[in-house]
Amino acid sequence: MRKLFKDNKIMTNRRDFVKFSVGSILATNTAIAMAAKRPAEKKKNVLFIIVEDFKNIMGCYGNPLVMTPNIDRLAQRGLRFDRAYCQYPVCNPSRSSFMTGLRVDTVGIYENVTPWTKNIGHVMTMPRLFKENGYHTIRMNKVFHGTGVHDDPEAWSEMYDMGTNKLGRTGQTRNLTNGVVPWCSWLAANGTDEDQQDGVITSKAIELLKQKREKPFFIALGLAKPHDPFNAPRKYFDMYNLDELMPPVLPENRYPEQQYTIQSGWKKSFDKFSLQDKREYLRAYYACTTFVDAQIGRIMDTLDKQDLWKDTVVLFIGDHGYNLGEHDWWNKNVLFEDSCRIPMIAVIEGETKPATSCGELVELIDLFQTFADLCGFKAPQNLEGLSFRPLLSNPYQTWKKAAFTQVRRGGALDGVSIRTKRWRYIEWQRKGKVLARELYDHASDPGEYRNLAELKEFTGICSELSTLLKNGQNKLEL
Repeated sequence: MRKLFKDNKIMTNRRDFVKFSVGSILATNTAIAMAAKRPAEKKKNVLFIIVEDFKNIMGCYGNPLVMTPNIDRLAQRGLRFDRAYCQYPVCNPSRSSFMTGLRVDTVGIYENVTPWTKNIGHVMTMPRLFKENGYHTIRMNKVFHGTGVHDDPEAWSEMYDMGTNKLGRTGQTRNLTNGVVPWCSWLAANGTDEDQQDGVITSKAIELLKQKREKPFFIALGLAKPHDPFNAPRKYFDMYNLDELMPPVLPENRYPEQQYTIQSGWKKSFDKFSLQDKREYLRAYYACTTFVDAQIGRIMDTLDKQDLWKDTVVLFIGDHGYNLGEHDWWNKNVLFEDSCRIPMIAVIEGETKPATSCGELVELIDLFQTFADLCGFKAPQNLEGLSFRPLLSNPYQTWKKAAFTQVRRGGALDGVSIRTKRWRYIEWQRKGKVLARELYDHASDPGEYRNLAELKEFTGICSELSTLLKNGQNKLEL
């Protein structure tokens, strides 16, 4: 049986979890009887915003250089999570996991091609649960890893897929690798926001938010940027001066990278980047980020005008993080902090308080359980996450001991990672045999440049974290 960890105690089953979860203590029989006499509460709407490849570089996360006034405004309305982590830093495995509430190894999807149903069939998904509980469910662009076999069509009342038009595909452009890596390009596009995919789908979302309907809604809005290729209207590129942009300065005393850490032919092209190339990459990513921020601002303005905040659970996430030159890597699919950590902000009237932050560890796999908890549903018994609803009203309480992220290399080599508040520990395994280890101390090395795993004085820490990794990740069940 897999185990959940909280307050350094092991909870081996759902009964133990209920006993330990702060805010989940059952009411007394008297309170339950009184509650039964009250009229049923109106079900809350849900607006779930998912942004692709979104690194924690917004102003509200401490980066004044990147212009994100609207996401910063969202954070001022609610709760910002500072230690939220994906389960796999690639789109399909990450989304397959959090949309089903199952760990990556349970779903068995480790790349972007295979549909989530291949190994587990059509299990109960997040939107399907909402639909079965009387919600009007709407998918807008990419929520699962796409349409068709990557989606759960029966879970949605409505589905919308909108793309960039002909004008929005023109403008000034450049491939930063001279075509060697096709996706590594930017486009300062002609036209307006609504000539781009994210702009037009946002306009449709606004239209839907204005509609009056009897049923509560569950709207999942997928925003594509800053995923490559880095295309956005020209005005967002113009907001950033290339000469002012600087890639991260890597420590001179950093340890050599472990041989399995970064495995990709793209690295050869990245290593050839000039300073100009790096600046253009940053400008393009920042421009896309500010473009997406503008769309979120439009959504927020609509929530204001329609007076929807009081009746709507609003949750904003990135599906995984991204490296922008840290460790000389310009992509994702690595187990470093920048790829594993994601932005997440919740605004829920009656639950969250304005301008608050949470430093406790949460994971994307917890979303399904949390949504069910917030909306009063009975969650499927097979879910492998943990509702973090108690953190919404009390973000300073002690919570999970660890978060887990993994990658796979070449179909047989697995990298499995555990992140505690202080440590990141990684094992590289082939068929269960540990080939290499990494250990980073975030108290002294937040960039994860000094691997301590081979130093004798850290043997005990590695052993402790290895045990926690095995018990918490590989065999986790409720």
